[in-house]
Amino acid sequence: MALPPQDERTLPAVVLRDLDRRPLDQALAAVQALIDQYGHLVVVCSKAAPAGVEQRLRTIRSLLESDRIALFRPDLPPLGLAVLARQLRQLASCDLSPGVLASAGRLLTHYIHAGALLGSVARLDRVPVGLKSHAKSWVPGSQFAVLAHPEPHLVKLGPGAAALPGPEFGTRMLVGKGQLQSDWVTATLAKQWNAQGLREIPAPAESATWWGTNKLVEFAAYLPDLSVLYQLVTSVRQGVCHWCGIDVIGDRCVFCSATPPPPPDGPRQLPAGRGS
Repeated sequence: MALPPQDERTLPAVVLRDLDRRPLDQALAAVQALIDQYGHLVVVCSKAAPAGVEQRLRTIRSLLESDRIALFRPDLPPLGLAVLARQLRQLASCDLSPGVLASAGRLLTHYIHAGALLGSVARLDRVPVGLKSHAKSWVPGSQFAVLAHPEPHLVKLGPGAAALPGPEFGTRMLVGKGQLQSDWVTATLAKQWNAQGLREIPAPAESATWWGTNKLVEFAAYLPDLSVLYQLVTSVRQGVCHWCGIDVIGDRCVFCSATPPPPPDGPRQLPAGRGS
């Protein structure tokens, strides 16, 4: 999921391979070395990764007693998540503080349109689809265009099929080729979405698990320009975490998970069972 650099300023990714299968002392040493080298660490992890990966990451952060490790697992398909990770690598070359950079992930997620063309939705449980769609998925040759983010949407391809709702701003499209033989994404969807550029790569290894089938063509439309990404992030009001003192965007610190304290004169929550 470590995509090639978008431009010459894109910083390289550090891939924590087999984190849940390596001895704990080796994993601890690897993460500690990264913190010593870079100061802060933003870990972007797919929800398709085994549960042991997140458990190991939380164990490492707890053992290191560090508020300099941010764990980020947005509800994006693998290719969309890979795009987001690269955008953060682009922004890492700018004059953003670690807290703002890590917080930017949640902001930029809203501007990614991610989905896939599938040969079956029978095992698709991460995107809401109706029972009728499940039944139709068993018809030989059926193909489904599924938008997972920002709003779930499913279209069964065929004559008169509706178009997937796309971005209302200029984007570039990345296409991850799985084992489904189809040019619908590159020949039809890219034109419908007015993609300003297109690149094909192999689908991420996690894609088959996330979508429930390896017969797929995954796609993600995204903002490619660093200047636009930077303007988006810096236009949002920044605050300071009252617990660890780091600059943040939003209402939750991505490093220590603290939320702003309630206003001193604000309403107080009554104990359970004592409401008026």
